[in-house]
Amino acid sequence: QERLVESGGGLVQAGGSLRLSCVGSEDTMCTSTMGWYRQTPGKERELAAAIGSGAGGKVYYAESVKGRFTISRGNAKNTVYLQMNSLKPEDTAVYMCNGQDCYSSYEYWGQGTQVTVSS
Repeated sequence: QERLVESGGGLVQAGGSLRLSCVGSEDTMCTSTMGWYRQTPGKERELAAAIGSGAGGKVYYAESVKGRFTISRGNAKNTVYLQMNSLKPEDTAVYMCNGQDCYSSYEYWGQGTQVTVSS
């Protein structure tokens, strides 16, 4: 089954860093825009960062993560990373990878990876 697989979450102290990775499970997949959403209980899902496909793909960051998070695409297709620096307790959430299918409105999702930032 075609899906996205995340890794890299964990527990870190405030001010620390983590790098999340996301890769497509099948070579047959094709994703255009890819992004990272995050969700905490009782809050709406938030798009933290997104990046378009190809060289010079447009990048989006939520105001809450600008200057601290960096999203990038890997050399392998269907791969995206999120470098998170200067982490704050309010960054604690389940982070989910998302990818827009190249040829339809279908969206791929990962299962989510927990990021916990202690104060």
